[in-house]
Amino acid sequence: MPGVLSGLSVKLLVLTIFFVLLAELLIYTPSISRFRKAYLEEHIATAHLAALALEATPDHMVNRELEAELLFHANAYSITLKHPARRVLMLSKPDLPKVKVTFDLREGDFMMWVMDAFDALFRKDSRVMQVIGVSPKAMDVVVEVTLDEVPMRKAMLAFSGRILQLSIVISLLTAGLVYISLLLLMVRPLRQITHSLVRFREDPENETRRIAPTKRSDEIGVAMRELALMKEEVRAAFKQKDRLATLGAAVAKVNHDLRNSLSTAMLVSDRLADIDDPEVKKVTPRLYTAIDKAVVLCSQTLNYVSGGTPKLRISHFHLRELIVEVSVAVRDEITIGVEKDILDSHPAFNVINEVEFELSIRADRDLLFRAISNLIMNARQVGASLVRVTAEEHDMSIVIEISDDGPGMSENARVKLFQPFASSSRAGGTGLGLVIVRDILRAHGGDIALVSTPDENTTFRLAIAKLEENK
Repeated sequence: MPGVLSGLSVKLLVLTIFFVLLAELLIYTPSISRFRKAYLEEHIATAHLAALALEATPDHMVNRELEAELLFHANAYSITLKHPARRVLMLSKPDLPKVKVTFDLREGDFMMWVMDAFDALFRKDSRVMQVIGVSPKAMDVVVEVTLDEVPMRKAMLAFSGRILQLSIVISLLTAGLVYISLLLLMVRPLRQITHSLVRFREDPENETRRIAPTKRSDEIGVAMRELALMKEEVRAAFKQKDRLATLGAAVAKVNHDLRNSLSTAMLVSDRLADIDDPEVKKVTPRLYTAIDKAVVLCSQTLNYVSGGTPKLRISHFHLRELIVEVSVAVRDEITIGVEKDILDSHPAFNVINEVEFELSIRADRDLLFRAISNLIMNARQVGASLVRVTAEEHDMSIVIEISDDGPGMSENARVKLFQPFASSSRAGGTGLGLVIVRDILRAHGGDIALVSTPDENTTFRLAIAKLEENK
């Protein structure tokens, strides 16, 4: 399990704080620009108010002491009012400094105000500004005021400090709330899932290590329930594989003795066939059948548990000829029709080969022979009277369909179709035939699928990838 500092909770907390601060930074950018503009507009209004003292005098003049007092309260070097009648009123200090920059509040856009605000905020020198704007109380009066930039920068820094403090408080509060919410909704359930996976990996077959049930309907609830089901299915698969491994080891050990015993039984049955006793002749075919089943079961079981992934010996051949050879192996007599091959070994069982002769394939001929013959033998053994084989060539694969007119498969048989020792739909079957076919096709880069509906005949689709010449 991850440590405290490397866990998901701490990462979520840090990311939340970072993103909130980033959002605050995005908010701060227009805020500091607006603060600077409001600061200058406020000084325009204050300057207009200070200059109104000139209106009260007959000659629009005041003494030096009052003028200095008015400029002090306006925090300005000079104030100029321009009326519509072009009458100019002015307050000014005797030692007026040189203006280094002029800002006209009647002009500019958002980006210009943002750039001017950050330029003023990070500038190290002190400038004298001339600010021009319309008085907020008299829209027909233009006010020009000369200010020092340092007090404005100090006000902007103080405002930035308050914004920073507020941002930190908001980010910590938001991060805390988000952290608690995510901890309860996501992190804690994920920890339970992770802990359950770690314990399951340590001992997959321990049935006491189960994940606690949940009634949550969200994605995590679904994941927890699916994980619980998956663990049960994996445990069942482990049990089955253990049984198969034990079975394979046991059969491999007794294989030699079993074959000797079956050979002895065959010799005895051959000698029994020479006896004229009617009762013996009646029992002998049943003995032959039992021995044959035992040999088939032993051979298929050994091939499955010890075969692994089939090794391919690739060759180039015509698929139609392979189907003919498979049919010959299943039947005793061949009948060739005008449009299709009808191969008969029994009057009640026909194999129709509809594969075009021009269709060629690169594959392991022996393994593909075994796969197709398994499917045709299965069809005959379940009572089908007709098997039809077709094939089509696609860009990346060759698709073979083998269909019969048998009774079809039940829903239960379809569910266990490729489960070893569980998928046989006939009495005495091993359930390994289709498993072996699937292994052969997957070794060729393809697969097998049942495409027919339940209880309506049976159709298997075999896909074989086109192999390159160098394979």
